[in-house]
Amino acid sequence: MERSRPPFHVCTSLPMPDKSYNVVGLGELLWDVFPKGKELGGAPANFAYMTSLLGDHGIVASRVGSDALGRTAGRRLERIGLRSKYLQIDTKHATGTVKVEVDPTGQPTFEIAESVAWDFFEFSPDWERLASAADAVCFGSLAQRSPQSRATIRAFLKVVGRGTTRVFDVNLRQAFYSADTLAESMKLADIVKLNQEEQQTVVKLLGHDFQDDERAARWLRDTYNLQLVCVTRGAKGSLLVSGSEISLHPGCRVVVADTVGSGDAFTAALIYHYLRRGSLATLNEAANRMGAWVASQTGATPPRDDYYLQQIRSAVSGEE
Repeated sequence: MERSRPPFHVCTSLPMPDKSYNVVGLGELLWDVFPKGKELGGAPANFAYMTSLLGDHGIVASRVGSDALGRTAGRRLERIGLRSKYLQIDTKHATGTVKVEVDPTGQPTFEIAESVAWDFFEFSPDWERLASAADAVCFGSLAQRSPQSRATIRAFLKVVGRGTTRVFDVNLRQAFYSADTLAESMKLADIVKLNQEEQQTVVKLLGHDFQDDERAARWLRDTYNLQLVCVTRGAKGSLLVSGSEISLHPGCRVVVADTVGSGDAFTAALIYHYLRRGSLATLNEAANRMGAWVASQTGATPPRDDYYLQQIRSAVSGEE
């Protein structure tokens, strides 16, 4: 039976008490191998890192090999302030890697290794306890490319608490997705986030004619009973569509270093304010600020910058 969904958060005149939330990035942990070296990455880890910078408890739930890259991944998580407690160790499969090339405009292309540790998630007792304690869970499509990890992710999402926010971050890479995976993931989500190009592909795969961003977002929201659909548009900002309103943001101007991780940063800021019952316009403002800041830095997990982070935490749009 599908879980009933609470109405979209609305701002009130009363300040909401601040607290720290448990926010899980569930999915692939891997090494992005750039021409100049390797960086720890994967959308869930990037998301959890950005969540922790904002002040919530960002938690990575993933799986690495028992190899040198896996051991280094665990140490690197701890070094950047993320616990490795929910990092499963696989003795049969290697830690995931991705060959990344970045073009002169900062846009990346990826070559993703297959049959690696994160293709073999197990729904362990530790993960079941984590699911029950989560305030929000962000999961993607890439980590569902294998039957075992797909089944584990769905099991995790089905045992989260009634009030837990489930975020489906569409991540179309190579041929690692299907209409069935996309549809089932949306049924399990409260919020869906995808970029402009992905939205066109997803809507058509799911059997609907694509006309424009807004109508497609409304169709996804209504078809899958979603609280919120977020469409990112790169330098042109983003579109947020809830059940009662729409928010358009023109984007923030920055000098782009590379865009790796900027979408994950966008999602982290969005969920930070969603959990605090921010207005749709404030969610959009904060998310664009966070995504732009990361795009202006090299790599997906730049060092903390308290000046920018405070701007993101305190973001209030003039549209309110």
